[in-house]
Amino acid sequence: MDSFDGIIEFVAVAEARGFSAAAQQLGCSTSHVSRQVSRLEKRLGSVLFARSTRLVALTESGTAYYQQAKDLVVGLQQANEQLNEQRINLSGTLRVSAAGGFAEHFVAPALMTFASQYPELSVDLDLNSRLVNLAEDGIDFAVRYGELNDSNLVARKLISRPLMAVASKEYLQQFGTPTHPLHLKNHNCIVANNNAWKFNLDGKKEMVRVKGKWRSNNANVVLAACQKGLGIAYMPKSTFKVAVKNEQVIPILEPFWGEGSSSWIVYQNKHFMPLRARLAIDFLVQHFENWDEAH
Repeated sequence: MDSFDGIIEFVAVAEARGFSAAAQQLGCSTSHVSRQVSRLEKRLGSVLFARSTRLVALTESGTAYYQQAKDLVVGLQQANEQLNEQRINLSGTLRVSAAGGFAEHFVAPALMTFASQYPELSVDLDLNSRLVNLAEDGIDFAVRYGELNDSNLVARKLISRPLMAVASKEYLQQFGTPTHPLHLKNHNCIVANNNAWKFNLDGKKEMVRVKGKWRSNNANVVLAACQKGLGIAYMPKSTFKVAVKNEQVIPILEPFWGEGSSSWIVYQNKHFMPLRARLAIDFLVQHFENWDEAH
């Protein structure tokens, strides 16, 4: 065999489904990745990718070659890591996508602690609430809340997030305190992700549709609106931790609070994952292992 040049780039493109995304993951230019793959195809005498303006897909030959090449890349990566396992020195850029109050107040500080252990590591934390495409945007992993719909991603549970309903003292004095979830139909409710709120009624999960004059997909904004007396909010307990302690909002409907959803770490189902990403994921999972949403 003449050379192994281009195999790492080829596997990265196959798993990222694009040259630009592969280049971001490898920390090099798109032109370098394209050039290496083209040289590999020329040496092999076979077209590995079907290229178009919007899509990069493996050809039949490319698929067969990928099945063999990916194991070589994984083996090389493991050999390199084992060689340096006594003295890990992470470098490059760790790209993470997350959003919401939990990400800002808890995930971000945890990643700061992780990054402080590796002086040569850079971290790019995107706190935009849009649903990113991990491959196209070159994201190593994302922290997401709620139900996961993308079956092509690997998900590791980070924490469970039980819910809490709250309102300001001023709101309750003006409009009264609801004592049953069905009473919410007569109240202003501040809608976050959706207007279907799940409560525990007689041991069963029941959905109550609510409405109100304020809506936002940002947990901090929902909390601020609640503190201003604009309505009742219903979100994970940690969102209200400080506000409840400072008596800026008051818990209500406690016997009916739902279990809520979970926060997950999601990443591409691929063999070639940078060591910095795998160590960061393991760090976050361990960091939140004994997490208590209410404290």
